[in-house]
Amino acid sequence: MSSIDRIDPNHSNPVSLSYSDAGVDIDAGDALVEAIKPFAKRTMREGVMAGIGGFGALFEVSKKFKEPVLVSGTDGVGTKLKLAFDLNRHDTVGIDLVAMSVNDILVQGAEPLFFLDYFACGKLDVAVASDVIKGIAKGCELAGCALIGGETAEMPGMYPAGEYDLAGFAVGAVEKSNIIDGSKIAPGDVVLGLASSGVHSNGYSLVRKIIEVAKPDLQADFHGRKLADVLMQPTRIYVQPLLALMASMEVKGMVHITGGGLVENVPRVLQSNLTAVLHRDAWEMPPLFRWLQQHGGVADAEMHRVFNCGIGMIVIVAQQDAEKAMAQLTAAGEVVSRIGEIRQRKGDEAQTIVL
Repeated sequence: MSSIDRIDPNHSNPVSLSYSDAGVDIDAGDALVEAIKPFAKRTMREGVMAGIGGFGALFEVSKKFKEPVLVSGTDGVGTKLKLAFDLNRHDTVGIDLVAMSVNDILVQGAEPLFFLDYFACGKLDVAVASDVIKGIAKGCELAGCALIGGETAEMPGMYPAGEYDLAGFAVGAVEKSNIIDGSKIAPGDVVLGLASSGVHSNGYSLVRKIIEVAKPDLQADFHGRKLADVLMQPTRIYVQPLLALMASMEVKGMVHITGGGLVENVPRVLQSNLTAVLHRDAWEMPPLFRWLQQHGGVADAEMHRVFNCGIGMIVIVAQQDAEKAMAQLTAAGEVVSRIGEIRQRKGDEAQTIVL
């Protein structure tokens, strides 16, 4: 452990300072690395050449790709972390972290290959950090990607006691000819909605404000579960079912419903001359969203702009493929609804209309 010597003005003897005196526990960091290695090991896949422990991780892109294009994404968990701190629940936010990035790169047709995380805190609590990173490893297992590296930064004075921040980085690959960019979407195409597992990881500033106003008992029963459990339900990872769907048919577009909710995300895959019409009665909005809307007095338009409202991923296919796509996704365990269609845009109307 490195140290420096200085002269104490009140004493003649040198005072030896260490990194731990400054608030950084190197031994705790080493202990964390050892604790998470078994969980990272479970995520290993073909292509990993060197993972956790080195200065950089090495990954060889599989030769199954003839013209591989790398697709990368980065994200965090947002203020859902504040709720995790309040509830002292740290075992699922890592799943959220992985989901936000892998679902994002998935919509361009990419298979997630590997993931890296950044965990920053003021004082490292090995047990808490281990829970978080175990969740990250679980998310990587669900996505089929390797947890290949990361960084744990202990920075005294940067964060309040008991708090931390998270960021994640996913890299995937797609054949150049198979990139999904929405350019093939046309009038008459069908919009399918895959059910979310809950609020996912967007809109929690409003969620927390509603909790502040409504003051509910978070441990009370809420449709058979504790309200706290429903609020902390991790983001659904759609990777495996949608990779299989892309292998069996043409998927024209996909939309991960994140910040911006239903109305602001769909236009990201549409040409300027197209509009997606979504039918609000085509899927059932889960009880949690109804509770949030009621207790927050949130207008319908604001709900659609902030939350996923029960639809975590949108898939756009040709009309003749819709039934087959629904059947395949249902068989894979997804709850799928036919929620709308694509039509020609009329003038300067919005590109997402919820009726």
